[in-house]
Amino acid sequence: MKIDGFLIAMASAIVLALLFPWVGMDDGPVHLGILTTIGIAGVFFLHGANLAPKALRDGALHWRLHLLVQGTTFLFFPLIGAALYFASEGWLPDGLRLGFFYLGALSSTISSSVAMTAMARGNVAVAVFNATLSGLIGMVATPLLVRLVSTVGAGGPAVGEAILDILKTLLLPFALGQACRPLIGAFLHRHKKVVSTLDRGVIVLIVFGSFAESTASGLWRQFSPQSFLIVTGLAAGMLALALFFTISISRLLKLDTADEAAAVFCGSKKSLANGAPIAKILFAGNPAIGMIVLPVLLYHQIQLIVCASLARRYALHIQRLAPLSEPSESAFQS
Repeated sequence: MKIDGFLIAMASAIVLALLFPWVGMDDGPVHLGILTTIGIAGVFFLHGANLAPKALRDGALHWRLHLLVQGTTFLFFPLIGAALYFASEGWLPDGLRLGFFYLGALSSTISSSVAMTAMARGNVAVAVFNATLSGLIGMVATPLLVRLVSTVGAGGPAVGEAILDILKTLLLPFALGQACRPLIGAFLHRHKKVVSTLDRGVIVLIVFGSFAESTASGLWRQFSPQSFLIVTGLAAGMLALALFFTISISRLLKLDTADEAAAVFCGSKKSLANGAPIAKILFAGNPAIGMIVLPVLLYHQIQLIVCASLARRYALHIQRLAPLSEPSESAFQS
C-alpha cells in the first residue's frame, strides 16, 4: 500500500507535541492559536469557492436518501455516542467518553464522501449535496448535541457563544468563498492540490496544538497502551454499526445500488476537517482536548481504509449490473 503522507504528518505532529509542548501552546513562540484560526478561515473560504452550486442542485431531489444520511449522522450516531458515553463511566477517562460522544455528534466529510462515492460508481451529485448539507448543519447541531452531555469546555465559551464563533470562523468564510467563486473558481479547479494541501496542513496544526495543550497539562500520564487499543476497537465498532445501519435501511427503502453507495459513504463518515476546528472552539481551555479529539483521529483513519475497500466492491457490483459512464468532472469540485 502507498504510504499516506497525511497520516505520517499527523503522527509526527503528535510526537512533536509530546516532546515540545511549549511550542504548540496558544501563547507559545509561534502563537499557534492565532495561526490556526487564520488557517481555518482560509481553508473554508477556499472550500466555498471550490464548490459547484450545480452539483448541489442536481442532488437535491432525492429526499428519502437525504433523510437517511442526515438521520444517520445526527440521530443514529449521537445515540451510539450517548450509549457509549454513559455506559463507559468509571472505566474510560472522562475526556475519552466525551470524545466518543463528540465523534457521534460530528457532521459527515465532504471530500472523502464524494471521492468514495465516485470510486464506487455511485450517485456523486447526491453525495455532494448530502455531504455539504451535513457540514452546514453540523456547525449548529454539533455544539448543541455536545451540550446535552457536557458543559462546553472547561473555561471555554458557552454553547451560544461557541455556535456564533463556529459560524463566524467556518460559515462566514465559506459564504464569502461562494460569493467569490466566479472570480477564482476556475483557478482553484485547476489547482486542486493547493486546497487539499492547505486543508491538511491546518488539520496537522490543530492536532499539534491540541496534543501540546494536553501534554502540558500532564493529561497523558493517565493514558495507558491498553486504553489506546480500547479506543481503536470502539471507533471501529462505531463504524461497523453505521455501515450495517445505512446498508440495511437503504435496502429496506429499495434504493438502487448507486444511491445506496452514496448513502453508505455519506452516512458512515465523520469529518476530521470540520471536527478539528470545531473542537478547537468548542473545547477551548479544556486540558483534555487532545484526548477528546483522539477518537475522531482514529475513526478518520479507520473509515478511509474500510470504505476504500468497500467502494471497490460497490464499483465491481455496479459494473456487473450495468456499466456506467464516469461521473461528471464538475461534481468533484467540492
